[in-house]
Amino acid sequence: MGITVTTAPCCWGVDDVTNPNLPAWTRVLDEAAAAGYGGLELGPYGYVPLDLPVVSEALTARGLYIVAGTIFDDLVAPARRADLLRQTREICALITGLPKPPVAGGQRYPAPYLTVMDWGHDERDFAAGHSARAPRLSAEAWDGMMATIRAIAEVARDESGVRAVVHPHAGGYIEFRDEIDRLAADIPADVAGFCIDTGHSHYAGMDPLDTLARYWNRIDYIHFKDIDRTVFDRVMGERIRFFEACAQGVMCPIGRGVIDYPAIRAFLAEKGYGGYITVEQERDPLNAAGSLADVKASRDYLKSVGY
Repeated sequence: MGITVTTAPCCWGVDDVTNPNLPAWTRVLDEAAAAGYGGLELGPYGYVPLDLPVVSEALTARGLYIVAGTIFDDLVAPARRADLLRQTREICALITGLPKPPVAGGQRYPAPYLTVMDWGHDERDFAAGHSARAPRLSAEAWDGMMATIRAIAEVARDESGVRAVVHPHAGGYIEFRDEIDRLAADIPADVAGFCIDTGHSHYAGMDPLDTLARYWNRIDYIHFKDIDRTVFDRVMGERIRFFEACAQGVMCPIGRGVIDYPAIRAFLAEKGYGGYITVEQERDPLNAAGSLADVKASRDYLKSVGY
């Protein structure tokens, strides 16, 4: 398989750019390279500077590529749309100017991608992983979110040639199977693809391998995580925000959790998947001292089972 395994700043606790405890972006690049990754995601808007020469030099010096930018924001509120389109243009201008990630056979669209995730709703954050108690959007609000996703994807595609991929995310308004099915019906394949995340699938009560199979015709890019069974079983019995659960260690290095990665490898080989798989392990940035050991453990495990 022509797969390159990459990582993301969330493995160092980088999700909220206003958090004063985030590690320097150059440290994330240093440790991603040291752990044996071929590249990484840009992370949330505002973390890595939007400075093309500076970021290009930093990547080249470490032999890395940026394989995706990120929109991680409230996709529901209509008032957010104009700012999200501004972010889209700025992110796409940067990632398309950086060194180009290699293209592999079996890759439907070339990297870099734009991962698009809904986030920022307390009522869903506290219901992450609990489909039965998670409120759903009204038809009007859902249609508005779809319009925002289409606008982001069309700007990325038409102005920069970047493929947008929608990422169902625990604690957002696109998390559970009914919502992903609805997304698939409402957003045409020529507008946006999917980025399925194995860890978020399991967190949402779906089998990761079944989820990959169910949406295979829409999947352009993949995220890998693993989940600590003991912590997961405990936090599912608590009223807790998703990132609070991550701070308590619900995400663990790949190979130490519940997800069957040899089975997923066999599936991807059968399907001829090529391109990029990004390893993520959300955590509290105060625990970033353990990030290098964990991302290296994930990379080493994946290599041992054929990735």
